[in-house]
Amino acid sequence: MDSKIYKTLEYEKILQALSKHASTSLGAEAALDLKPSSELDEVNRRLQATDEALTVDRLKGGAPFAGVTDIRPAVKRARIGGILNPDELWNISALTNASRRLTRYIDSVHEDHPVEILHDMVETLSDQKPLEDAIRRCIDDQGEVMDQASAELASTRRDLRIGETRIREKLESLVRSSSTSKMLQEQLVTIRNDRYVIPVKQEYRSHFGGIVHDQSSSGATLFIEPESIVAMNNKLRETKMREEREIERILSELTDLVGEQAEALLYDTKTVSDLDFIFAKARYAHEQRATLPIMNDNGYLKLKKARHPLIAREQVVPTDVELGKDYSTIIVTGPNTGGKTVSLKTIGLLSLMAMSGLFVHANEESELCVFDAIYADIGDEQSIEQSLSTFSSHLTNIIRILSQMTSKSLILLDELGAGTDPAEGSALAIAILEHMHRMNCRIVATTHYSELKAYAYERDGILNASMEFDVETLRPTYRLLLGVPGRSNAFAIAERLGLSRDIIDLARGEVTEEDMRIETMIASLERNRLEAEEEHRTAAKLRKENEELQRQLMEQNERIEASREKRIAQAEEEARSIVNKALKEADDVITELRLLAMEGEKVKEHELTNARKRLDEAAPAKKLAAKAAKKKPAGVIEPGDEVKVYSLNQKGHVVEISGNEAVVQLGIMKMKVRKDDMELIASAKQQAPEKQRSGANVKRTRGENVRSELDLRGENLEEAIMEVDRFLDEALLGNLTLVYIIHGKGTGVLRSGIQEFLKRHKHVKSYRNGAFNEGGMGVTVAELK
Repeated sequence: MDSKIYKTLEYEKILQALSKHASTSLGAEAALDLKPSSELDEVNRRLQATDEALTVDRLKGGAPFAGVTDIRPAVKRARIGGILNPDELWNISALTNASRRLTRYIDSVHEDHPVEILHDMVETLSDQKPLEDAIRRCIDDQGEVMDQASAELASTRRDLRIGETRIREKLESLVRSSSTSKMLQEQLVTIRNDRYVIPVKQEYRSHFGGIVHDQSSSGATLFIEPESIVAMNNKLRETKMREEREIERILSELTDLVGEQAEALLYDTKTVSDLDFIFAKARYAHEQRATLPIMNDNGYLKLKKARHPLIAREQVVPTDVELGKDYSTIIVTGPNTGGKTVSLKTIGLLSLMAMSGLFVHANEESELCVFDAIYADIGDEQSIEQSLSTFSSHLTNIIRILSQMTSKSLILLDELGAGTDPAEGSALAIAILEHMHRMNCRIVATTHYSELKAYAYERDGILNASMEFDVETLRPTYRLLLGVPGRSNAFAIAERLGLSRDIIDLARGEVTEEDMRIETMIASLERNRLEAEEEHRTAAKLRKENEELQRQLMEQNERIEASREKRIAQAEEEARSIVNKALKEADDVITELRLLAMEGEKVKEHELTNARKRLDEAAPAKKLAAKAAKKKPAGVIEPGDEVKVYSLNQKGHVVEISGNEAVVQLGIMKMKVRKDDMELIASAKQQAPEKQRSGANVKRTRGENVRSELDLRGENLEEAIMEVDRFLDEALLGNLTLVYIIHGKGTGVLRSGIQEFLKRHKHVKSYRNGAFNEGGMGVTVAELK
């Protein structure tokens, strides 16, 4: 890659911004060293790594790089035998700790959201837990060697503390003494040259003896080590030297451990650095709202709403560019300050960023190409390099480009042919473009020469483009228009600014007829473009409305489907409940019969009948089928009609009708019943002739489905009384004379309450506790009148 392009396109500013998102100095260094790649596989791998880091950062938050520093100098020194200091050793342990935390951090996401590249990277990190434990057992996070680093160090430091305490006590007693306090400049104990001293006035020097270690700037105070503690200070000094030797031994042992793992530690440092750099790219992409580009190596690029990364988002005008399919060269014409140079730099800079593995400032699905090199001749015409003229400077640069470019290069040329005679400059510009175009490289060039508009119009594979200009406001819109050559707009601008119409007409007369035809053609193209854009906006609006309607219909269908599935699930749950209840009922019946058989009692006929009936009723499929078969449309029901009530399995006569309910006479009871719970058997009109023939005799017959026993186990007393009352009515209608009420033994509250209710019931003749073979005290047998 041409190194000059980095400065021309301000690529270094992108790297500076990227480095600020790194968590460590290692990551920032890697960001500043980033260079684009010309290998498609490598570029795709870089982009995938950035995309994976974005996923991990979104799901798990910031990566754990805390405490990571550059340990490479320390590790290299350990490898050649140098002794590391405590801070260096602690930093090494911090990096090994961060390596393990990074591995857990990435693995926790990889299980559910595969991040193959990042996972492979952390898998290569070595396990340095033993080294980390050895360091942290000896050194704390302040970079101090701890007492527990060795027994010898602990003992030595204990002796140090004792020695220091004794010296301080000795000196403090001295300074507090009334006989010596007047000889001291201050009543305090201090340290000079690692030895304890006291501040003595100059005139009392001989009184204390000992050693003078320092004096004040005025000479009035001497810092003296009294003779009485010289020996104690000497011993303390020896102890400190012993401490230093032990610390040096400990650091030497830890350094040896680091030296043994030097290669692995250097590799881990590089891997952690790369990971930090990758996460920096992800954070930069998130901050800039950049997107993942599609990459190819066939010379095709298509940018959708591309923005220059160094222009504020609220100020930049997005650019749409397509190059390398139907045409390989774009010639952009138009006035100055219209945004031509910014468009050139946007194309080149986004290409460099994508080739470096960075997301680009464009809409999703934008596509970019991997070029073998990007060349640019972009510069301020007022800036003259090496004392050359503007034209010479540009031409020197273009000659260098021509000598190095290939068919896989991207060429960006700003103001091609400028700085010399217009006729010669335009001819030279056409020749240069023709040569480059034949090389089949990708070219974007800007120019003022109108001759290049005609050249682009006549040449296959070359497209005219321009920067849009609003004549009404006399301002550029900074929009790049592909397929439309730029107009000079000089006459329109002059007229808007107030130049005399006579002068403008005279100027128009000086323009050749061919040039006027070209301007007219361009104006026509621009009108057609504006109309097409308006139609496109209308179509886009209609499409958006259609998509919204489609989305609403899909959501409605999803709600209906969800409701249907919910109803099906409820029905299945009800069916399972019925089946489970049936199985439990069958198990209870079988258990009772087995118990009776084991007790050797003779099973009564009515007990067998009731057991068989309970088993029949327990069959869910049979019950449901019977219910479905029996439940027919109620028909038109009127007072006096004979009906069958499904829920009670009883026949009765309608007394009155109120809305969706009817009062039905069921034997001696009247009940309110819903119409959909009834079936018309015979209308009152059909029954009248029958009554005339046979009279109004009412005959009660034993109902086939009337129960002879009621199981109340588990019920509370209030619910049980209501169940017993309903049960007795059914039994009475079914002509039963003996019924069994099962309440269980328990505490006896349910039994007492039920028997008290039976005592007051007008249709109960008598009641008693069940016999041994009838359930004993757990059953009450009632005889009906």
